[in-house]
Amino acid sequence: MNVLITGGASGLGLATAEAVEKEGWKALVVDVREPDQRFEHVTADLADRGEAERAVRELAERAGGLDAVVTAAGIDACGRLEDVPAADWERVIQVNLLGTAAVVRAALPYLKHTRGKVVTCASTLGLRPLSDASAYSASKFGVVGFTRGLAIETRGEVGVTLLIPGGMRTSFFDGRPEQYKPGPEAGLNDPAHVAQAVVFALRQPAGCEVRELVVCPSTETSWP
Repeated sequence: MNVLITGGASGLGLATAEAVEKEGWKALVVDVREPDQRFEHVTADLADRGEAERAVRELAERAGGLDAVVTAAGIDACGRLEDVPAADWERVIQVNLLGTAAVVRAALPYLKHTRGKVVTCASTLGLRPLSDASAYSASKFGVVGFTRGLAIETRGEVGVTLLIPGGMRTSFFDGRPEQYKPGPEAGLNDPAHVAQAVVFALRQPAGCEVRELVVCPSTETSWP
């Protein structure tokens, strides 16, 4: 099985690529940074629709098709709306929401051919917003709506799963001001554990759909 994974250079994307390879499947990685060289990959900025589409087509043609897509790429820009530069705020929407849509759109012809699967990555903040996270919450609320709409549009043709993870121990929080970093009490999840939920969804036989999965730390403050 050929599985295209965005954001596969780090965090949940990397954990998913590793989990996919352990299953004996082939991980195809798209990231703005160079990933681990053991993975077949293309570098692309998902904020650029043309780059996103090119990356999907290139990897699909190299691999001889696609059986699944996992959209794990994501960025953030913390702060109050009036304090975050407009370009930074809008880039979060471009990468997290529009980049997700661009990748899935480009992959659909391949996935319909194989009756494949899509797993999109939203967030618990896509269900319950927090202050100083308007860009991230807006993008992830968008992913929730996009995925639910996609599931209706493609039912019977492509399997669609919405993954809603809580906080994970990744580089996602690096470089933030201290007030936006999770404290030691957060008990963040290992992304490898969340990646197992992705694999579970991908393992389901055609016609059996895992529509939504919430995977979060037991102390997650943004859930329920």
